[in-house]
This record gives sequence, C-alpha cells and structure tokens, in this order.
Amino acid sequence: MNSQATGLRVASIIFALFALGHIVRLLKHAQVVVTTQHATHHFPMWASVVALIIAGGLSIWMWRLSSKT
Repeated sequence: MNSQATGLRVASIIFALFALGHIVRLLKHAQVVVTTQHATHHFPMWASVVALIIAGGLSIWMWRLSSKT
C-alpha cells in the first residue's frame, strides 16, 4: 500500500469516527450548547443528521478510493 492509499484510509477512519459521534448524539438525544460572552446557542438535532450523512459519505468515498490505488 502506498502513502496516498494510507492517507485516504486514515482520513476515512477519522470521518467514520465523526459519523459515529453523530450517531451516538442522535441515539442519546444529547444537546449541544455553545456559550459565548453574549449568548447561548443550542444546535438542533437535524444538524447532526446532515453531518452524519456528509461524514459517512466522505468516509465511504475515501475508503473506496484507497482500495483503487
């Protein structure tokens, strides 16, 4: 395996971990709250659905690319 394939596999695993984190958030209904000096922001659950689709798609895509090289 060359260094490009290794890099793609590592990136794929990192994106898979992000996707897994979003799955856990969705299953546990965990709230994400960001507090600044001036306001408190609550991130909606649908944002994790979007992030899960993107991270999962990137993970699968990079893994497949690493297999072709």
